[in-house]
Amino acid sequence: MDTVGVLLNPNNGGSEKEATKPKVVAIMGPTGSGKSRLAIDLASHFPIEIINADSMQVYRGLDVLTNKVPLHEQKGVPHHLLGSVSPNVEFTAKNFRDFAIPCINDIWSRNCLPVIVGGTNYYIQALVSPFLLDDSVEDPPGEEETYHLSDFGEESLTYSYSDLKILDPVAANRIHPNDCRKINQYLNLYARSGILPSRFYQEKTAENWGQADNSRFDCCFICVDAAAPVLDLYVEKRVDCMIDTGLLDEVYDIYNPNADYTRGLQQAIGVREFENFLGVYLSQNWNDEASDSTDGSLFLLSMDKDDKVFKEKITEILSLSDDNKLKVQLEEAIKKVKVNTRRLVRRQKRRITRLQELFGWNIHYVEATESISIPTGSTGEINIVGFPGKSDEVWASQVVRPAVKIIGSFLNEDARMACEFEGSSSAEIKSIQKDLWTQYTCEACGDRVLRGAHEWEQHTQGRRHRKQISRLRKSGGHGFSSQHL
Repeated sequence: MDTVGVLLNPNNGGSEKEATKPKVVAIMGPTGSGKSRLAIDLASHFPIEIINADSMQVYRGLDVLTNKVPLHEQKGVPHHLLGSVSPNVEFTAKNFRDFAIPCINDIWSRNCLPVIVGGTNYYIQALVSPFLLDDSVEDPPGEEETYHLSDFGEESLTYSYSDLKILDPVAANRIHPNDCRKINQYLNLYARSGILPSRFYQEKTAENWGQADNSRFDCCFICVDAAAPVLDLYVEKRVDCMIDTGLLDEVYDIYNPNADYTRGLQQAIGVREFENFLGVYLSQNWNDEASDSTDGSLFLLSMDKDDKVFKEKITEILSLSDDNKLKVQLEEAIKKVKVNTRRLVRRQKRRITRLQELFGWNIHYVEATESISIPTGSTGEINIVGFPGKSDEVWASQVVRPAVKIIGSFLNEDARMACEFEGSSSAEIKSIQKDLWTQYTCEACGDRVLRGAHEWEQHTQGRRHRKQISRLRKSGGHGFSSQHL
């Protein structure tokens, strides 16, 4: 413990070089891979405290749907920012950074190792880098102003992008024409400060943005990964288990037909998907009961969040005939939750790859495929917090032990590389930096806009793009693609 404390906290001694940055472990990975379980298991080997970096788990409520680790399974390991934010506010990457930095300093002062855990990779990027990945860096000089997308109509947004292209073509080429938030952010920046967005961000970040040597912490990145087909099956089974455990009860309790699904906890996968089903359910309840009533009191009763009838009817609804409207809506909603969760897995995987390839993060991968594999035809229960269902020995040998070895080496290194790009020529580094400001357009795919070489490469290797090129060639057309710098 004392050795680890000296390594973590420069106030306990050590050279000036050792005191430069606090050490932090970040556990990343797609949803369902076992990030939380690994973090808790690490407490048996290191004095750790966990900071949650899941953008939905930070909110209070929907514990089943957001897959929070229950208190009794946290094994006494301190968890920060888990279910502590009001569900009605927008908790941004900047908010996360501003909370997590002093929290890390507190953990560090206690000679403990801060472990950041979560699948919201832009939270981790915002924390470890002085520059936010989405350009939400420190507010520039001037009065703070907040513009909401609802204040602008579609025509205004189109005009705004055209205006941005005239004002600052470099900044305009960096973002997608439909990225309304960034368009307004860039225009607001210029209106407040008179500084061109490209100049502001280039001076502040272009030379250093996201690169490993510019991290505010000495970071060890661990990605708990698994094969996509295995994760697909696992998260689908997990959704079924969540339904059985009370997911729909939670969604029903917060149901609001006028909800804003773009803010706060309402954004969570599994909320909006059940909107149509709940609308049909409540409508049918009202129609059935209204025949016995001449006033509207029964409709209000049917909206009561303590309605026990709904909470006991899910199994009954699923056993109805296939043409029953309520059953169709429920099955469709469950299917949407599974599809959207699988899509989230892929987005998370892509972003981790991007962080590694573009910014030089040294990410250590631990393989959890076998640990979360579900045998074909298995009907066994799955722990809803995402903990693998296979033997503890498989998990320990393939995930925990490699991670412990990685972190042990990280804590005991006498010297760290200054940056992952050390040894690269200046021209190579500038080429990578320039790519962050490069926009590509695929004319063959209907002028689809791609940002950066990584997105461009993924697109051109995709099946849809290759099929479109093949069709154009057969028809005598041209599948030209263009690049805008």
